[in-house]
Amino acid sequence: MFDDLLREAVDYALSLGASYAEARYQKDVTESIMLKNGVPEISASSISRGISVRVLVGNALGFASTSDLKIGAVKKIVSSAVSMARTSSKMISRGVSLAGGKISSGRVEVKPRIKWENISIEDKIDYMKDIDKLVVEASEKIGVKIPSRLLTFEKWDLEKHVVNSDGADVKHVIPRTMASYILTLYSPQHGTLQRYRELGESRGWEAIERWRLDDVMVEEVENLCRVLLESIEPPKGEVDVVVGGEIVGLICHESAGHPAEADRVLGREAAQAGETYIKPDMLGTKIGSDIVTVVDDPRIPHSFGYYLYDEEGVEARERILIENGFLRELLHNRETASIFGVESNGASRASLYDREPIVRMANTYMKPGDYTFEELIEDIKLGVYIKSNQEWNIDDKRWNQRYVGVEAYMIVDGEVGKPVRNPVLEITTKDFYSSIDAIGKKVKFNAGYCGKSEPLQAIPVWFGGPDVRLRNIKIQSRPMH
Repeated sequence: MFDDLLREAVDYALSLGASYAEARYQKDVTESIMLKNGVPEISASSISRGISVRVLVGNALGFASTSDLKIGAVKKIVSSAVSMARTSSKMISRGVSLAGGKISSGRVEVKPRIKWENISIEDKIDYMKDIDKLVVEASEKIGVKIPSRLLTFEKWDLEKHVVNSDGADVKHVIPRTMASYILTLYSPQHGTLQRYRELGESRGWEAIERWRLDDVMVEEVENLCRVLLESIEPPKGEVDVVVGGEIVGLICHESAGHPAEADRVLGREAAQAGETYIKPDMLGTKIGSDIVTVVDDPRIPHSFGYYLYDEEGVEARERILIENGFLRELLHNRETASIFGVESNGASRASLYDREPIVRMANTYMKPGDYTFEELIEDIKLGVYIKSNQEWNIDDKRWNQRYVGVEAYMIVDGEVGKPVRNPVLEITTKDFYSSIDAIGKKVKFNAGYCGKSEPLQAIPVWFGGPDVRLRNIKIQSRPMH
């Protein structure tokens, strides 16, 4: 619709002296429905659309945006971006240059089987109420209350078109759907237990139907009730631990993905999103066991972080962050790639039209192995299986980290046994990846919005991982409350 306007913006920037120019049209349509304790709390929608331009003049970049989609307004932001870059170029000694990459042209469109607008708001809320009722009934049968329940459905329809002076011309039309829930279970004798989970895919309403949240949440609540009522403390001393794919995916995102963002390695995110243990000369360093490979790949069909071309028109590909235990690759846009002497690997993303593209993850996960779950636990005499997570934190350099399990079980003589309450895995990044001696066959993905930059950019991503086995790990316990 705005193809000619984008090309005019690029041409005008070049005529004003820019050596590189890009223009991006982006439209985001969101809808959110929230049910709190069985009662509709929020039903909201929003539309954001506009054009942004980014230019290279001398050795500095300039960026500007507008929601006014007329040629006069677009030329105004082009002039502003060029002026900004020209002024900045006079004030800096080491400036910006852009590396190469697989600059592309193409169109990506994900067509929903069921559009959100084809389901009435009443039907959506009724379905959410049905789920809430089933969850409450399931817990009450076991004698546990769930006094706090929050269920949210969200959609995010994206239209994006990027044109630049290096020949890029790429379009994306992607519908995204997310569901999340927070459940707080309570027993007067046993305290509380809380569970938070997010699911998301690049699909329409059919994703909600496919997830079968009525069955999934009821089963999970039944398991959590058992944990609340019957759990024992985790074993003392060093034991073998099987970490569930949900937690493994989160660990990969936090301790492999974020540290590998090249702008963070250069120190640019220190005041906003934090630092990293990775230094520029650390690629090739051993950090994990030989069977550990962690990648980031935007191309996974229907993934929450799905895209085929980034905001600079570079074709997306798999980025190998850790390969067979060695730090292998950073996430780059064209600017950081130039500094490191490599090509961009397509990691430039922006959340909205008025946000500048920066280095971001998409779908970060650990590659699967060849073990079934039964094979992971069959030779464990005494251990713990931490299936899911209720609380986590990690330090500023993404090195020391801590995860508190919510659904967890003892492993005794190769069998899953009694539930374990609040097991704590506190470990360094290197110790985690180095302690893995077996990896499961199936990768499990959960969704989320990854935050970074100032102003904040929340980007849809997937966290993925198989179950993994760690040898000789000391598990701690968080007090019950």
